[in-house]
Amino acid sequence: MSVFIIAEVGVNHNGNVNIAKKMIDEAKNSGANCVKFQTFKAEEFISDPNQTYTYKSQDKEVTESMLKMFKRYEFTDDEWVEIINYCKSKNIIFSSTAQNKSDLEFLLSITDLPFLKIGSDDLTNLDSIKYYASKKIPIIISAGMAYAYEIEDAVRAIREVGNEDITVLHCTSSYPTDKQDVNLKKIPIIKDAFNVKVGFSDHTIGSTSAVGAVCFGAIVIEKHFTLDNKMEGPDHWFSINPKELKQYIDDIRFIEQAIGKPELKPTLQEIEMRKMARRKIVAKTNIFIGEKITKDNIDYKRIDNCDDSGLDPKNFLFIENRIVTRDIKKDETITLRVLK
Repeated sequence: MSVFIIAEVGVNHNGNVNIAKKMIDEAKNSGANCVKFQTFKAEEFISDPNQTYTYKSQDKEVTESMLKMFKRYEFTDDEWVEIINYCKSKNIIFSSTAQNKSDLEFLLSITDLPFLKIGSDDLTNLDSIKYYASKKIPIIISAGMAYAYEIEDAVRAIREVGNEDITVLHCTSSYPTDKQDVNLKKIPIIKDAFNVKVGFSDHTIGSTSAVGAVCFGAIVIEKHFTLDNKMEGPDHWFSINPKELKQYIDDIRFIEQAIGKPELKPTLQEIEMRKMARRKIVAKTNIFIGEKITKDNIDYKRIDNCDDSGLDPKNFLFIENRIVTRDIKKDETITLRVLK
């Protein structure tokens, strides 16, 4: 199964449909399978209009009303339809994290979603998780900030409503994530402990962690991206730009091919290389009919276009003191056919 790569727009569209379309273009050009947004109404998940949020933007620390900030990133119903249709025209999968039940119902009223994504912030919101899972659409959960029992509770809630298509993304909810906090060994533990598919929601710098995650069994990778790290907004500075996204995806595609199969045998190319690179038993001097093979009259050398009749050095013990049945010239390959 090829790794499913989600290019996460989040709120990096800055509430501008034209920016959103450019991001869709870049996600497609980079080779992502899916471009994902976030659908919300700020008033429905922020209770205190005076609550503030501090973030880094354009190399400055910004503190502002959380409600005001998220209001800037809302799209109208018509704009969502426009974005979805644009994804279809570009032949790239659209999805969006619905922040609330009403957002989910709206999305389902205008499109078919390939999966429902539940963010780390809602991992313990079991009522919503059950509601989402009841739609019988594949569920992807990010497990940032989570203890094992919280992941277990969420997975159980999904299964209780008859949904078995579950992917849990290992995630570290720090931006960016330091290397000592990535802990990719969680990926196989999550897979085995909860009997689910696994992935990686990547908040690190670069592609190294994503490559490692694929080696540990991740089949879904999610990564935030932006058109420009210098754009105004809370997530641009730690997201990857289009050039980096292309390299990021290329690195993942490379490693999923490089992992290969658990078979201890040479490749087709190596089989050809063996003919040139492996040493064989050859005559060190001219050996005449009736003489015995000894350590003194053989050597181990590479030979031109060796076939399987040539004997490997390890086979000397089996031919020592055997008599040759015809004259053998110096540097000629010794085979079983010339021995008595």
